[in-house]
Amino acid sequence: MINQKEKVIIIGSGAAGLSAAIYAARANLEPLVIEGIQPGGQLTITTDVENYPGYADVVQGPWMMEQMRLQAKKVGARIISDIVTSVEFNKNKKIINLDSNKVFESQTVIVATGAQAKWLGLKSESDFNGKGVSACATCDGFFYKNKEVAVIGGGNTAVEEALYLSNICSKVTLIHRRNELRAEKILQKRLFERNNISIIWNNIVSEIKGNESGVNSIQLTSVDSDRTEIVNVEGVFVAIGHSPSTQAFEGVLDMDNEGYIIAQNPGTTFTNVDGVFAAGDCVDKIYRQAVTAAGMGCMAALDAEKWLQNY
Repeated sequence: MINQKEKVIIIGSGAAGLSAAIYAARANLEPLVIEGIQPGGQLTITTDVENYPGYADVVQGPWMMEQMRLQAKKVGARIISDIVTSVEFNKNKKIINLDSNKVFESQTVIVATGAQAKWLGLKSESDFNGKGVSACATCDGFFYKNKEVAVIGGGNTAVEEALYLSNICSKVTLIHRRNELRAEKILQKRLFERNNISIIWNNIVSEIKGNESGVNSIQLTSVDSDRTEIVNVEGVFVAIGHSPSTQAFEGVLDMDNEGYIIAQNPGTTFTNVDGVFAAGDCVDKIYRQAVTAAGMGCMAALDAEKWLQNY
């Protein structure tokens, strides 16, 4: 039973989804945004944002997303708190099943579900999740004030996490499985200049140790030998990348082997299903920036508008 019919449904409420909502609303398409499991997207777990155009001073990620949300609502977008569990898409009908057991139908759909943090896959990591293990320094860093922590990874996310934690913690140890970082050079420069950040190269975390009180150390294993090392820390922040949040669209939308939705035509947001568009980090695994996600959200709304004109 269909509970509601729409012209445009946008799945996701990060920079891509809310930008799509703003453009679709201004085109009088009356878009409905389904927020998803992380309202506001990844920027809600980011503190300082200094690379989004339009702000001379550093702004806070949660504040920026709240402003984007308010802007979308002001121009006419409707936003609901729910989660998409499965979909049935074809050219003439797009059915969306929600966690609340409601069923929506829409002429067009914009998928902007973003991505989620990857984990190491260790049993001990799972055991201590929330008790010393985290994937969000800005969420949990405060709990480790003046303590020693480790950050796992070598990309932008890992370096940003380490820099943030260095302002709170007494010591930050960055663990990387290679002998050089993949992060942007400006971030690396800042990292190397911090006196309370040290780097252990060519090692992986093979176990996280602790007790009922939480984490107290990590075991490292060299990638070049079987040599192990124990590093005493009270917090472990995993920052090894992200996985696209596209599980609800498996078998329906074309994806690559990592689960990213494939755009059918370069320079557009068309998917393999006519009338379904995709934008942001669920598509883009190269740039993964808020500004590129917002740009793709704009593109998706314009693509959907043109598609509806010929529907």
